[in-house]
Amino acid sequence: MKSGKRKEESSYVSVPQLFFTATLSAMARIKLAYIGGGSTRAAGTMASFIHQGENFQGSEVVLIDLNEDRLNLVKAISEKLAKIHQIDLKISATTNRLEGLRDCDAVLTSFRPGGFEARHLDESIPLKHGVIGNETQGPGGFFMALRVIEVMKGIIKDIEAVAPNARIFNYTNPINIISQALTRNTSIPTLSLCEGPIYFARDIALAADLEPSKLDAVMIGLNHACWSVRHLYEGQDAMPLIKAAYERKKDDPGVPLLERRMLKLASMMDAIPADYFQYYYFKDEILAELQAKPTTRAQDIMHWSVDYWKHYAEEAAKEVPELDPKRSRGGIFELELAFDLMDAIFNDKKEVWTSNLPNHGAILDFPDDLVVEAPGFADKHGVKLLAQGHMPKHVVGLVKMLGEYQSLAADAAWHGNRKNAIRALASHPLLFSLEKAEAIYDELAAAHKAYLPERLFS
Repeated sequence: MKSGKRKEESSYVSVPQLFFTATLSAMARIKLAYIGGGSTRAAGTMASFIHQGENFQGSEVVLIDLNEDRLNLVKAISEKLAKIHQIDLKISATTNRLEGLRDCDAVLTSFRPGGFEARHLDESIPLKHGVIGNETQGPGGFFMALRVIEVMKGIIKDIEAVAPNARIFNYTNPINIISQALTRNTSIPTLSLCEGPIYFARDIALAADLEPSKLDAVMIGLNHACWSVRHLYEGQDAMPLIKAAYERKKDDPGVPLLERRMLKLASMMDAIPADYFQYYYFKDEILAELQAKPTTRAQDIMHWSVDYWKHYAEEAAKEVPELDPKRSRGGIFELELAFDLMDAIFNDKKEVWTSNLPNHGAILDFPDDLVVEAPGFADKHGVKLLAQGHMPKHVVGLVKMLGEYQSLAADAAWHGNRKNAIRALASHPLLFSLEKAEAIYDELAAAHKAYLPERLFS
């Protein structure tokens, strides 16, 4: 177990303990540029980096964002946390992206063009047309990708100009489409990451009244569309325990509906699902719930974020800041997997972590150039996905459809026109309607016109 990493690491690593001892004279000193360093998640993200700070002693972090006041709050909290934990870390903040990127070794991207106001449109407009709106799924995820990739083009141009040897560690949603576009169209090494395969397994264990640390699960597929291909509890098949839990809880209104749905889906498919599959396998029920809900998820977060920033301002003023998980976006530790991978790569730790990269034969059901999510071996050369074989036939069909959509969406976002974009959107399993795809596309494109290139209107 490596000091400074998440305590559950040995339980949640997605393949059997492929750990090796790395003998190093010193930890890596890197320059990390964090694009999104003034976001609601940034304070927790910096807490994560400092939590692993012994692996990066003497490093530098440049916080980059558009809002100088929020950048300064995150910087103040981060500097105090680093001092308290005796981490030698230089922290700066800037709204000048090009200068912030200069000579960096790693670029962490986690940002949201248009803010949560844009996300509200992504969620609410599809619902008017009878289609689920979500940040990563369906039309909502599609338009988030269009906006993000347009910004990513500028980031790539800046990196090529002032930090050509940098690596991108992407956390910006929808990471599968973003990573598909970048790996297909640029030479900058890009690794996209998501904690999902860790949390999906943990959450199903908790829902089944099992101890998460005793569950050994491997999940593969696409980001937010993965299934377990191994699920052992204390060395034995976990599915009988999960099925028994579903039978106990299926009619209990005191059990959250999402838990019951995931237990049911896991029991039927004999595999642990990503919880985003709820939008497909329980589509009608969830659409009705979302349409009946008075606020969107984005509106909820905007309401909560007022207190987040109040909390950050209060803590920035203290000599000893203490981030409250209940008043921090996503909790205290955010984007921790990115720092696990940075440590593994820059310190040549030779570890296995789940990553999103072009397939190259890792999952036999997908083309080589399609970005998939699977365990990968990380060392100083980067990450190489490990061979996983096939996914189960009874779950792979939907994932294949989402993979074809992912490919079309990435191409439309990078260099396509209105026709390419509508065809990509129409291929998404939540639509299957040219009429709806065209109507939703035109309405969302008009709403987000300030963030999209002119080619997507012609």
